[in-house]
Amino acid sequence: MIGPVRRTLKLIVLSIRDMLVSAGPVALIAAGVLVAAYWWLDPQPPKTVTLATGPAGSAYAEFGQRYAAALARSGITVQQSPTEGSLANLQALRAGTAGSAFVRGGSADPQADGDAGITSLGALFYEPIWVFYRTDTMAAPAPTATETAATRPPAAAASEPAPPPPLTTLPQLRGLRVNIDQPGSGVPDMLQRLLQANGLRSDTLVLSQLAPEAAAEALQGGLLDAMVLVTAPESPVVRQLLHAPDIALMDVAQADAYVRRFPFLQSITLPRGVVDLAADIPPHDIGLLATTTSLLTREDTHPALRQLFAQAAQGLHSDAGWFNRARDFPNTRTSELPVSPEGDRAINGTPPFWQRYLPFWASNLLERMWLVIGGLIVLLLPLSRVVPPLYTYRVRQRVFRWYARLRSIEAKVEEGRGERDELLNELDELDRVANQTTVPLAHAEELYALRNNIDAVRKRLLAQRAA
Repeated sequence: MIGPVRRTLKLIVLSIRDMLVSAGPVALIAAGVLVAAYWWLDPQPPKTVTLATGPAGSAYAEFGQRYAAALARSGITVQQSPTEGSLANLQALRAGTAGSAFVRGGSADPQADGDAGITSLGALFYEPIWVFYRTDTMAAPAPTATETAATRPPAAAASEPAPPPPLTTLPQLRGLRVNIDQPGSGVPDMLQRLLQANGLRSDTLVLSQLAPEAAAEALQGGLLDAMVLVTAPESPVVRQLLHAPDIALMDVAQADAYVRRFPFLQSITLPRGVVDLAADIPPHDIGLLATTTSLLTREDTHPALRQLFAQAAQGLHSDAGWFNRARDFPNTRTSELPVSPEGDRAINGTPPFWQRYLPFWASNLLERMWLVIGGLIVLLLPLSRVVPPLYTYRVRQRVFRWYARLRSIEAKVEEGRGERDELLNELDELDRVANQTTVPLAHAEELYALRNNIDAVRKRLLAQRAA
């Protein structure tokens, strides 16, 4: 019982060995191609990426935390780099100290930054230009030269003083204490352009450059008359000032004119009651100017990380907001810089079906390597036809190698060389070796043919001895 089992196990081991040796060259070629493609494509991204956000309390910092939580689910750590704002974020991208960053429209140079390898992952949200001011700082208009106490109606003369006019144009800020945000935020440069368009010089205003939170406290405390802030409505400072007493928001009367002169600006409306329906805040529609903030990245940032950022943007910015409807953002329509393929695919395309079923690392590996895998399959199909003949050759070689010895014995018999007893002993030894040779059943015919040929030579030798 032990003999047949041992013979069967030996047959299995030999078959596996022959198959591995026969398929070895093809497997080595496939493994070499895969290793070379993996090294060249580098499909697995680094585990850490730097995102330039913004100052504490800003919408950029708020969104940075959301992106960090979204990418953490795929095993990627987002290192948030606080900055002064949009302009500092752009500088970090140019210097290569950040892989991605929030950058406001109008900050980048489309030609220079595009040539430097900075691309967009899509426009994310509107950033309105918020001009908050104290209502008690706007003086009532002085009476005209023709309007005197004698010409005014008695009721008008006896009535209460007229309320201060609302702030609707930038020239009304002349002589007021105005905060224009930090230097790295990009707001001072933008406001400078708007003031020049109105024929105003910087020295006609009392300017300061405090951080948003400090400026909000100074405005509410009466140390400032107005402050300019460019940020998304998710900013805690914006929501605080919209609910603050004696603080009003500038209603831009010339919004359409600004849009015509500055392509990076858009005219939007803050609808009545959108901030607080119960308190009716704001009490009327307010026209605002806004830029569009995009998520920019570098070309040397790993494609898988760019893909993760673009997919996270789909989930974080596609809902309806104060100034947009659902699925208005993210988009590629308002991007000043070229849109990366990952951003375009995430926003305008359809993600591969396997992303819904595979973990990130497997999905990313398949997406980066599918072309190589497909090409390898096409290459291996013709090469795989070599494996069966190689396997057959190795199995038959195990039998055919004894024919050389049998031919030598047969030649001695025909030529009459050698002792017949010694030749019979050689044939017996050859028959014993052949009997111990193990081959698959599909090739047993060659083994039996060898033994029959040995027996035929033995009969001829015995016949010669009898003669």
